[in-house]
Amino acid sequence: MTGENHCSTFDGKYFNMNSKTISILSYVTIIGWIIAYVKSKDLTVKNDLANYHLEQGLGFFLLTVVVNIILSIIIPILPVLSFLNYIGLLLLILWVFGIINAANEQKKPIPVVGKMFENKFGFLA
Repeated sequence: MTGENHCSTFDGKYFNMNSKTISILSYVTIIGWIIAYVKSKDLTVKNDLANYHLEQGLGFFLLTVVVNIILSIIIPILPVLSFLNYIGLLLLILWVFGIINAANEQKKPIPVVGKMFENKFGFLA
């Protein structure tokens, strides 16, 4: 870690994150996304990678919430559609792809659904 400005103390003075860390954290629950968003504002240089994955992470979180609400309404009414629970497994796999893209520092959308989230959240820019 020579030459890098990374500090991991929570004393209120320092907790610097680089764009890769922010990108990965943006996929880890809504609390992780909020922390990543706040820390992205602390970056001295606007970072497209961090903003891109913040956008993808927020969009994916919202999609997951909507899908889970819809499934929790439909499946109790029509148990014959219980196979739709496998959508949750698909979302988990797509979530892992998003984290892998962030860890590899690639600005690639989440497969299948990621294009829907590009340039949708203007407040992140």
